[in-house]
Amino acid sequence: MDINQARTFLEIIRLGSFGAAAEALNVTQTTVTARVHNLENQLGCRLFIRNRSGATATLDGEKFIEHAVAMVQAWEGAKRNLPLPTGTETIFNIAGEISLWSPLMLQWLNNLSQDISETAINAEIGERTSLHQKLQQGLLDVIVVHQPEYGPGIQVEQVLEEKLIYVSAKNQAQPYIYVDWGEYFRKQHDIALPHLARPKLTINLGQLALQHILENGGSGYFRTRVVQKYLHSGDLIKVDNYPEFTFPVYMMHKKQTKNALFQKVLNALFKAGKISEPWL
Repeated sequence: MDINQARTFLEIIRLGSFGAAAEALNVTQTTVTARVHNLENQLGCRLFIRNRSGATATLDGEKFIEHAVAMVQAWEGAKRNLPLPTGTETIFNIAGEISLWSPLMLQWLNNLSQDISETAINAEIGERTSLHQKLQQGLLDVIVVHQPEYGPGIQVEQVLEEKLIYVSAKNQAQPYIYVDWGEYFRKQHDIALPHLARPKLTINLGQLALQHILENGGSGYFRTRVVQKYLHSGDLIKVDNYPEFTFPVYMMHKKQTKNALFQKVLNALFKAGKISEPWL
């Protein structure tokens, strides 16, 4: 199958018509039509219903979307990884959530540069759902996240323990700021603290919420490793009689026989999880 056929299919899905897809791809509408016909012949099914308003995916077309996305992403991954950089024997793709970039991802990279210098490393910071999808599609080898999504063929291992604790600014505890730490936290939080379930201010990035509280006052839930230095300095205080929520860090990778290189990568991650540097 031609990768251009998959790209064309996805452009039609995105834009809703053959003509718009042709314009976006800078080809003629005849070319788009030919690509779709060839693709349908290879798959043995009809992918689109065309009418005056544009093109609508059939049930088979809707099912093919995930496969087309995977094909295009796999091709982009191959182009990114090949050819191998001079002096390297292989390439390894790692990634982590935005909130884990410092110091965990940073120290992991530092360890890898020392332990497997003969291997090229691609490191990525991204949103949890996107990282899960790329892992499933084989575009990433190992990811670190707070909330793993279990699935067939995926191995999940805990890297370190972490908690979310309730803290407030030293002189100003209000307003309460809801920091969105994900679906699991949201459910547990709303059950345990229904009176705080509808705050006026919600922020989905812990570092931003913490800086806001340090500059303007307020309170919220944060990771213990991040707020420890502020508790020690007195800029924040831990609020008693409020529940704590577990928030571990997990490593995810495809189930496979762990070869020597793979084991070195994992060892470097577990080593990074033991550092005592302040977290951001």
